Amino acid sequence: MENKLRVGVIGATGMVGQRFLTLLDNHPYFNVVALAASARSAGQRYEDALAGRWKLTTPMPEWSKDMVIYDAARVEEFSALCDFVFCAVNMPKDQIKELEYAYAKAETPVVSNNSAHRWTPDVPMIIPEINPDHAEVINAQRARLGTKRGFIAVKPNCSIQSYVPLITPLMKEFEPTEIAVTTYQAISGAGKTFNEFPEILDNIIPYIGGEEEKSEQEPLKVWGKNENGEIVKADSPLISAQCLRVPVSDGHTAAVFVNFKNKPTKEQILECWRNFSGKPQELELPSAPKQFITYFEENDYPQSKLHRDVERGMGITVGRLREDALFQWKFVGLSHNTLRGAAGGAVLTAELLTKLGYITAK
Repeated sequence: MENKLRVGVIGATGMVGQRFLTLLDNHPYFNVVALAASARSAGQRYEDALAGRWKLTTPMPEWSKDMVIYDAARVEEFSALCDFVFCAVNMPKDQIKELEYAYAKAETPVVSNNSAHRWTPDVPMIIPEINPDHAEVINAQRARLGTKRGFIAVKPNCSIQSYVPLITPLMKEFEPTEIAVTTYQAISGAGKTFNEFPEILDNIIPYIGGEEEKSEQEPLKVWGKNENGEIVKADSPLISAQCLRVPVSDGHTAAVFVNFKNKPTKEQILECWRNFSGKPQELELPSAPKQFITYFEENDYPQSKLHRDVERGMGITVGRLREDALFQWKFVGLSHNTLRGAAGGAVLTAELLTKLGYITAK
């Protein structure tokens, strides 16, 4: 783009906020012009506010160190600086809802990593390769909010990225009816490193609050339809999920079992995965993986340590496709939870919404 859009990052001091900054470093579409966080960080230099709490292996971008943090609650002041914002805050859900509404009503589009608005009917919850058409509901949302350019778009839960992209290519022809999935979720999904989470070492924690409900229901909205200005969730397939926290730094793994109305062959499944691509690939968006889904023939692949960074962490990897005694097919999927599943997915969504004309310069 000749003139980059001015973007602000709300929640810049958290792990996802930090990831946003590394992904937006020298981005071809977007230029980070302002950072916001809670009132206790406001007025400080970004580097000082973190005070040794930089959690990523990628270094803090040099340009961000001297940026002075704004108070995210001062909506008009922060909005005036930005064409749109990314939002990744750690606050109670009702407060996040109101904050994001405030920015949208201030005519500043919000691309959110938070869950607060995922079930607002006219807020699109987008995986860009899967449901880019859901962006059309933004027009109805703007009409409801009384805005001309402000709106909210969200990305779904990080856990579903490890299996929803693998089910989607099979839906139209083979019609999955039942899915059982267990996700093995990295500690960065909780915003933590191993130094901050010693209880996870040599351990598995078989509960992540709210995660199983999200894993069972959010795919149905992603697969839903825009009807009369609302996204109406799909009726099927039926999903049963268990979500475990495991001692892995990054990368969510999913063990998936599926029944279909029309059972595909192994060759048909592999062909669907190999050939599946979407709008990001068609538009050649900067963050889009060239190969969305990569299948491994090796019995012990994919592995989080080896494969979470496939396609710069934006690809989905899969292996161990085989028939099952109770279900028709089973396989193992993997996605990078803070790249494809969080900040990277949000950046790709913003790239898509820019190309489609929903995000523009003020």
